Amino acid sequence: MLEKVDLNLSLDKKNYRKRMDELETRLKELQQTIGELNIPVVIAFEGWSSSGKGTMIKRIVNPLDPRQFKVYAMGKLTEEITMRPFLWSYGTKTPARGLITIFDKSWSRGMLPESIFKWRLSEKEKAGYYYDVNAFERQLHDDGTLIVKFFLHISKDEQKNRLKALEKNPATKWRVDDSDKEQNDAYDKLLPIYEDMIHRTNSAESPWSIIEANDLRYAAVKIIEILISRLEAEVENRRAHREPGVETVAPPRVSILSAVKFDETITDEDYKKKLEKLQSHMAELGYALYAKRKAAAIVYEGWDAAGKGGNIKRLTKHIDPRGYEVVPIAAPTPEELSHHYLWRFYNRLPKDGHMAIFDRSWYGRLMVERIEGFCTPREWQRAYSEINDMELHWTNHGLTLFKFWMHIDKDEQLRRFKARQSDPLKQYKITEEDWRNREKWDLYEQAVDEMLFRTNTSHAPWIIIESNDKKLARIKVLETVVDKLSKSLRGAL
Repeated sequence: MLEKVDLNLSLDKKNYRKRMDELETRLKELQQTIGELNIPVVIAFEGWSSSGKGTMIKRIVNPLDPRQFKVYAMGKLTEEITMRPFLWSYGTKTPARGLITIFDKSWSRGMLPESIFKWRLSEKEKAGYYYDVNAFERQLHDDGTLIVKFFLHISKDEQKNRLKALEKNPATKWRVDDSDKEQNDAYDKLLPIYEDMIHRTNSAESPWSIIEANDLRYAAVKIIEILISRLEAEVENRRAHREPGVETVAPPRVSILSAVKFDETITDEDYKKKLEKLQSHMAELGYALYAKRKAAAIVYEGWDAAGKGGNIKRLTKHIDPRGYEVVPIAAPTPEELSHHYLWRFYNRLPKDGHMAIFDRSWYGRLMVERIEGFCTPREWQRAYSEINDMELHWTNHGLTLFKFWMHIDKDEQLRRFKARQSDPLKQYKITEEDWRNREKWDLYEQAVDEMLFRTNTSHAPWIIIESNDKKLARIKVLETVVDKLSKSLRGAL
């Protein structure tokens, strides 16, 4: 692939300037159009060290309105980045609708020479890495993001000459480090690594464009021509309203929720004894998470008035508050609505050593957003696989994920609603929306059944907590968290 690329292609200065004047005018027009059509655009640059990525980014942004694009240099692995799943640093920087994000170095970094010098991955780990990368791109594409990926290719001799020129200039000497020189020395060995990365992450929706970059003028013109072509095609598709058909989703054959029994109870004496012991253990586990630099996320979903708030309060009572955050999820803000729906959850992902507790979560897409029509059938139907892929990526990083469905029956919910209405201190907890949702109990039950069925995985299983007895529910959640965290942190205490 790369070996057959003709790197002798060039463009003289006169033709370059004439062509660029035309291209810059068209690119400026297209930026305005994608803003009007709310098309988010991601442009990713990869390539050899000193292949001209920074120069090409400057050529692209030169005619653009700086208020509508952001550029991120992504090469350096900071502690903030390494303490979260590797896609976190990209997922939190994806553009809002109508804006452009340009990445200098892409999410395929882990397989490229800069990383290869630092660690070795098994074939199984590589396969998992590329699965996550392709799933990430597919999620962005399916949500309407145009992804344009450029790989800048230069010869070994050209790279060597550029590195020498950079070192000679006092103003640019800092840009050359040992890894750049090592890359040039190992050029022939690293060539197939680049080819493998391109092959494994190339798709019809987000293809790689290989740029012959020995001549920077030729490279700049080709890059902007490709970018304009992709933007024009996306604009045409958007105006024609071309979207894939709705995916057929069959519900589970047997209702999961209808099989739940509420026979078990707990005495006040047993509750008090177990609660104190489990809360004490949770405090120790909070410190162990920090010491071991392991992250945990706990998701609470369930019926209105199922006791999520009280459960969270008991779970966190003795944990050091510096080590956890409770994340209440409400209706998305205008900024959140302008991004992929998972964007706001990437932004609340705990770093290693910490715990995030979600009072409602990304599963809202499969329940309230589905039932109330806040997303299209196509959007909620593809969310099953999107959520599964996101959770797999997080748990592959080492995050321990808990997903609790707090389950009560319809009669118990009614009793609690009435109790809230009659208590002046709790009236704020009951709203007209709660009563409207209750009228759609059967629709929500079907949606929850499908959600539990399709997003129950080995890496992130659902745990149904019988919550008619609030005290029993609290103990069951605490027992589950303590048991699983203890196993994952064995040796830390």
